[in-house]
Amino acid sequence: MFFRFTFLACLMLVSLLRYVAAFGQNTANYRFDVRMENPASHQYHVTFRCPAGKMDQLDVKMPAWTPGYYQMMNYAANVGNVQATDEMGKALAWKKTGNNTWQVQTRQAKTLVMTYDVTATRNFVASPFLDENKGYISPAGVFMYVKDQLQQPVTVTVHPDKNWSPIVATGLDSVAGQAHTFMAPNYDILYDSPILMGKLESLPSFTVRGIPHYFVGYNMGPFDHARFMADLKKIVESSADIIDDIPYKHYTFLAIGPGGGGIEHLNSTSISFTGKGLDTPEGRFRMYSFLAHEYFHHYNVKRIRPINLGPFDYENENRTNMLWVSEGFTVYYEYLALRRAGLLTQDELLTNLQNQIQNFENKPGRLFQSATQASYDTWADGPFGRTGDEAYKTISYYEKGPLLGTLLDFAIRNATHNKKSLDNVMRTLYQEYYAKQNRGFTDAEFQKVCETIAGTSLKEIFTYASTTRPVDYRKFLAYAGLTLTEKPKELPGGWLGLSVREKADSVLVTDVEWNSPAWKAGIRTGAVIRTLNQQPAKAAQIQELSKRKSAGELVTMALIQNNKPEEKIIKLGVKTIRNFQLTKDPSPTALQAAILADWSRGRGKGDE
Repeated sequence: MFFRFTFLACLMLVSLLRYVAAFGQNTANYRFDVRMENPASHQYHVTFRCPAGKMDQLDVKMPAWTPGYYQMMNYAANVGNVQATDEMGKALAWKKTGNNTWQVQTRQAKTLVMTYDVTATRNFVASPFLDENKGYISPAGVFMYVKDQLQQPVTVTVHPDKNWSPIVATGLDSVAGQAHTFMAPNYDILYDSPILMGKLESLPSFTVRGIPHYFVGYNMGPFDHARFMADLKKIVESSADIIDDIPYKHYTFLAIGPGGGGIEHLNSTSISFTGKGLDTPEGRFRMYSFLAHEYFHHYNVKRIRPINLGPFDYENENRTNMLWVSEGFTVYYEYLALRRAGLLTQDELLTNLQNQIQNFENKPGRLFQSATQASYDTWADGPFGRTGDEAYKTISYYEKGPLLGTLLDFAIRNATHNKKSLDNVMRTLYQEYYAKQNRGFTDAEFQKVCETIAGTSLKEIFTYASTTRPVDYRKFLAYAGLTLTEKPKELPGGWLGLSVREKADSVLVTDVEWNSPAWKAGIRTGAVIRTLNQQPAKAAQIQELSKRKSAGELVTMALIQNNKPEEKIIKLGVKTIRNFQLTKDPSPTALQAAILADWSRGRGKGDE
């Protein structure tokens, strides 16, 4: 497959020249052979062959993270039984020189052959996994690379268990005439192309704009396959219409079964999927939103991307301020894609926007952390903000990002009399930086594109992104004839503010709401509650306090915190939330009506 996606061409040239200088005129021949002779052992056996050239030594590395999941993974910790030989099987000396680096003495060897085992026990889209039923290769966790040789073409051959289906699903191109053998033009493509094997099932494929799309999965369960694939086709069509281009030659959805999360790739996505819930409207909405999000990512973040996100440094954190755009706008577009696919009504779209505002505005993190800070600090905080006692100080770019996308969209539409929208921004970024320049955009370039298309300054919205300044939703929603009202709502019962779970004969505090009665009493995550009102503590009793008690009542807790016994007398409070209502103006102006109608348009005329 020919990929239009390439990283900076000049870096590729520099890499090639360095390779020729070091290795002479030999053509690069980087090959992996992956065996799984005993899947129950959870171990892949990998053989890696590459030219040794005239180098005295080579540094061979395992990535420390994988693109799409902005956390350090320490894949090298799963590598064992490492051996190095030349092409004749003669042992080569090596030593571990870093957490993820093996330095091999290659004097006079023409080929380096390394063998190693990868333990694969975590069933997660960012981790390799293997058992009797399936094998999932998250490539950054399985395939080593030679330092400074990431631009070399790579061939991978896998040997699935004989009891499995003959299907091997991946976005990589097959090598003609070689069973289960695939080729990547460089390591960046390899690391972006997971491989799924096992007792798999393929759903009927479909084409969009002449491009085939496949859905292959493990343990997918019973559901209406025809309806599901027809709806998925609509999602792909509506997403492609936003950018007006499909940059790949084939696309594969890899459904790994029960597990965790989803990760986007250039022409595939790995998703946790069982088919459960697809027989209900709520379940379909959740799954379709998930799929629309991961699919739209092949545009937004893989191709329309901040400049910091490629070429990648696979050893260190690749930080950017712009995940509120890359992730947040993808959340925004997942709902627009569903609406334009005819899978969401206008009222459901507006209800979702209302719920997004309410969810974000009831999080204390909005007072402490900006969207750009959340983006930059995700490597330490996690994609959804910190956990534990400092969770209240952080936000998720998944939550504020789509709201900022809404503001930008309405602001651009209003400034251009609905002739332009955020769609034009995304298309311009795609064409200018990906298609023409083969690179990402800088923070300043992103803002410039937005303001050029709007024909006016959008400084206010970018201030909302970079600060904790309260957002004036009403101003921007009014551009579409939408009215946002807020009325505080008191929740019934006595508010304690603790989340707990059973631990042996006690109760463990797993979360404490900021500024709750429990928080003000000094209780923190990790405390162990021994008694409640002089009786042995039970998690169910604490969880039901709000139903059995009223605000103003006192409860007494004996607990152990920081290895010290304590007693707390807590006065239950009243929990008040900010309650928002989003409604349509009954008498909008012509421009307001046009903006709302175009923004919330469905699949066809009369689609409400």
